[in-house]
Amino acid sequence: MSAPANAQPSTGPVDLPESTDAPQFGAAEKLAIWLLLGSAFVVILNETIMGVALPHLMTDLDITAAAAQWLTTVFLLTMSVVIPITGMLIQRYRTRTLFIAAMSLFTLGTLVAAVAPGFGVLVVARAVQASGTAIMMPLLMTTVVTLVPERQRGQLMGRIAIVISVAPALGPTISGLILQWLTWRWMFILVLPIAVFALVAGMVRMPNVGTQRRARIDALSVVLSVVAFGGLVYGLSLVGEAASADELVPPWVPVVAGAVALALFIWRQLRLQREDRALLDLRTFRTRPFALSTILFAFCSIALFGTLILLPIYMQNVLGYATLETGLMLLPGGLLMGLLGPVVGRAVDARGARSMLLPGTVLTALALWAMTLLGDETSIWQVLATHLLLSVGLAGTFTPLFSVALGSLPPHLASYGSATISTVQQVGGAAGTALFVTIMTLVSTAAAGSPEAVNPHDLAAGTRAAFMVGGIAATASIALAVFIREEPRRIA
Repeated sequence: MSAPANAQPSTGPVDLPESTDAPQFGAAEKLAIWLLLGSAFVVILNETIMGVALPHLMTDLDITAAAAQWLTTVFLLTMSVVIPITGMLIQRYRTRTLFIAAMSLFTLGTLVAAVAPGFGVLVVARAVQASGTAIMMPLLMTTVVTLVPERQRGQLMGRIAIVISVAPALGPTISGLILQWLTWRWMFILVLPIAVFALVAGMVRMPNVGTQRRARIDALSVVLSVVAFGGLVYGLSLVGEAASADELVPPWVPVVAGAVALALFIWRQLRLQREDRALLDLRTFRTRPFALSTILFAFCSIALFGTLILLPIYMQNVLGYATLETGLMLLPGGLLMGLLGPVVGRAVDARGARSMLLPGTVLTALALWAMTLLGDETSIWQVLATHLLLSVGLAGTFTPLFSVALGSLPPHLASYGSATISTVQQVGGAAGTALFVTIMTLVSTAAAGSPEAVNPHDLAAGTRAAFMVGGIAATASIALAVFIREEPRRIA
């Protein structure tokens, strides 16, 4: 519902009570959404911005490849540990307070990273950055569900899909452009003023939405979530590394520990939610559209992050392109996803989520199968075309999934639903990276006879095998998408 014509715009932060009818959505609310969208885009961008910079950091800081990889791994680990807690945090603390906390942590981490004297401080700075990033995405999704009328929600979910999918895709491109002329520190220096501006703007204009409640945070649930999600993400990350290097810790150790802790965490939440004090309320999965959408979202995250890690390796080590050229090749797909996000959102508002979801999953599967045709002499235009097709497919999938999943939940479960989806993104991203890299490495090594003998032809064979597994998973997701149907949002 738009604001009355004679309404005066807000000049400062306001408290917006939760409404049982269509939520108020005037100038102040729109500004809040744009602040959250812009801030979330910046913080999520940093999740993948370090990948291209690792060779430069290895030289400048005199560290090994295994050590440099921790700059990305620690970001994923911190995200996976903090995100499950955000559902409870959003319930307990005011929107403005959490936004300020998130952007303060991200700004502090960016500042420390820009002036870091050595590797250890840089790793800590990345963890601080990730802490703020982990709060931002669930806060954004919960605020959209709380503020935006249902008839306009698809457009906003399209913009969230831009943040989720385009920001990670643009990370390698932006870092490649920066490193072409500047040092790695400028990746943080250029982001710092943007983060400060968002922080100050949020302090002045961010409204409070929803209602808060006081409940004790269960310490055992926090510990179990740290071991569960941290162990799974760390173990999956080690799988990808162990396939191409000596392993410091067998990957199965953290994976098994994480799986056991996850089972205990689920059991604990099922008990606590009877008293309405669960850290991550799992009653969200009683809603069938949410449960199915979350599973499909995991498949899409595997495809997105697996492709983001595998295509640059293929382009540089098989086709022989430089880092900057590789980053620029990924740019059109990222921009296309950004342009399609609002378009898909409007279509979801007008014709329903299924009108976009089924075509999106079909195109995603076709793109991954097309990538099984890549070889050591493939034209760059063929690579670009398949990546663009994948971008169109994912753009048509993420937006309706957000709309169906969060739109089907009652308001008091929205924060837990958004935290669950964000957690699935991190675990799915780690799984996609591990799966694609491991298959590529095992197949290429088997073709060559030994790791040292791998040549571009063998690496291309490994790349095709990895994308074939992705194509099989994406084909299965089409069948899953058929069963996802929109349901009216429940009030309780």
